[in-house]
Amino acid sequence: FQIDYTGTEPSSPCNKCLNVSWDSTPPCTCTINFTLEHSFESNVFMYYGLSNFYQNHRRYVKSRDDSQLNGDNGSLLNPSKECEPYRTNEDKPIAPCGAIANSMFNDTLELYRIDNDTRTPITLIKKGIAWWTDKNVKFRNPTGDGNNLTALFQGTTKPVNWPKPVYMLDSEPDNNGFINEDFIVWMRTAALPTFRKLYRLIERKNNLQPTLQAGKYSLDIAYNYPVHSFDGRKRMILSTISWMGGKNPFLGIAYITVGSICFFLGVVLLIIHHKYGNRNTSADIPN
Repeated sequence: FQIDYTGTEPSSPCNKCLNVSWDSTPPCTCTINFTLEHSFESNVFMYYGLSNFYQNHRRYVKSRDDSQLNGDNGSLLNPSKECEPYRTNEDKPIAPCGAIANSMFNDTLELYRIDNDTRTPITLIKKGIAWWTDKNVKFRNPTGDGNNLTALFQGTTKPVNWPKPVYMLDSEPDNNGFINEDFIVWMRTAALPTFRKLYRLIERKNNLQPTLQAGKYSLDIAYNYPVHSFDGRKRMILSTISWMGGKNPFLGIAYITVGSICFFLGVVLLIIHHKYGNRNTSADIPN
C-alpha cells in the first residue's frame, strides 16, 4: 500500500507545502486520510519513496568521506576533497561532509488509526532499520574523552541544508551522530532514480490481532524535503514480507528479460546452424 504525498495536485492536502524550502520554520504540515481495505497480519515495514532522484550519479556517489564517517578524528576536521563543494562552510569542516549527507531525507511521518473520530497513534520503531554491518562497522562516532557528542564534534559545522547538527539527530546516545540509523539508511545510495528506503518498523504485538487492521487511518507529514524543483515525487509505502522476503519485482523482470533474449538468440543461431552449417566449405583439390 502506498500514498503519494508530493502535493502537485491542487486537491491534495499537501499542495500548500509544494514549494517548501529546506530551512522552513516552522515546517509545513499536512494530513492525508486513507483507508486500508485489507489487514496487515505480520510485521509491517514503513518506507519513504522518491522518484526522479539520481543517487547513482558518479560525482554524487563519490561525494563522501568514509574515514570521517568511520570516526577518524583527523578526517573529522580535515574532510576529503571528494566532498567539495560541501567540504567546508564558513571556514569550518562540515560533518558529515559531501553531497549525499547534505541531501538527506528529512520529512517526518506519523501514522494514526481513526476509530469513531478518535485518533490512536501507531507505534513506529526507529531502530533496527539499518544493515548490521553499516551500524556496527562502517559508521562510528569520533572518539575522545567522555561520550559528549557536542564536545566530540566541536570545531565542525552542520551540512548546509540541515536544520540541526549531526549530534542532535536523536535524543538517544546509541542512535545519534554518525550512527543514527535514518542517516545510515540514507547514505546507502540507490541504484535507480526511483527507489524506496526503510523508514520505520511496526511490530506485531500479539498473534490474536493483525498488526494493522483494515479501516481508516491518517498520515501526518512534516513536509521538509523539497522535490518539486526537479520534478520529483514522494510517497509513503506500507509493506510486509513473507518467508521469501519482501516484494521486489525488479529481479524477476530482469531474469525474464535476459532469459527471453537468450531464448530468442538461441533460436536464431539454431536456424542459422541448420541452414548454413552443413555446407562443404573445403575446396576440391584436383588430382
